[in-house]
Amino acid sequence: MFRLWAKEWKDNHMLRDTVIADASADTRTHKIFRALDEVCRQFDLSKPIWLDSTVEDFKRHDKARFSQDNFIDAIDFDYLEIHVIEED
Repeated sequence: MFRLWAKEWKDNHMLRDTVIADASADTRTHKIFRALDEVCRQFDLSKPIWLDSTVEDFKRHDKARFSQDNFIDAIDFDYLEIHVIEED
């Protein structure tokens, strides 16, 4: 089972969160992108852009933060954080 935890933060307070589970036999990368798409759908957000620094953080820590720099549209929170919490 693959699970990704997504959290919206503003002023050091978590506004909302969700956990996306994926039991498919697909690749890890596809699971991450699908989970992020689902998070954006649930939170009614545009898809964030993966900047080089975001990719490096995610590779290093299995965690990434998407701030205003990652979004084309204006956001009303400080950042969206995703974190892989379970993998097979």
